[in-house]
Amino acid sequence: MYTSDIQIRVRYAETDQMGYVYHGNYAAFFEVARTEAFRQLGIRYKDLEADGVGMPVGELRTRFRRPARYDDLLTVRLLLKQPAEGSRVLFEYEVYNEARELLTEGHTLMVFVSTATGRPVPVPPAIAGKLAPYFSDDETAGPLGGVLPVPTDAPAPAAFGK
Repeated sequence: MYTSDIQIRVRYAETDQMGYVYHGNYAAFFEVARTEAFRQLGIRYKDLEADGVGMPVGELRTRFRRPARYDDLLTVRLLLKQPAEGSRVLFEYEVYNEARELLTEGHTLMVFVSTATGRPVPVPPAIAGKLAPYFSDDETAGPLGGVLPVPTDAPAPAAFGK
């Protein structure tokens, strides 16, 4: 398994009228975490695109447990629990505040595609090679699962009060 942490300070412009981080901003936080995790591995999106490979989002899931607020210092943890498979890679995320409370969870299923045709392509060998050391044979045994089940224990809106 590969993990990477980045920190993001919540800007005023990222909050809504209630003072919470607007839900749509989490997709951008996840993107920053992916980009920086790949950069730490020596993989640059810019180079992938120059080689004719894009990585659009095939699926995005976000589960909000507690709100993040203006000026919070967030830690966004990226987890790759299984290697890229076929033309897909599943990134999972956990967002914590400075008190180490889990605020948000999510995932993005990214698809490797040809920028010329828009059609899926196999995981580039350079990426597979950089990720391989983080996975044992046991971790590579299972395929990427389908859509995650809808959680049944989501907090009630009252849980968001301070």
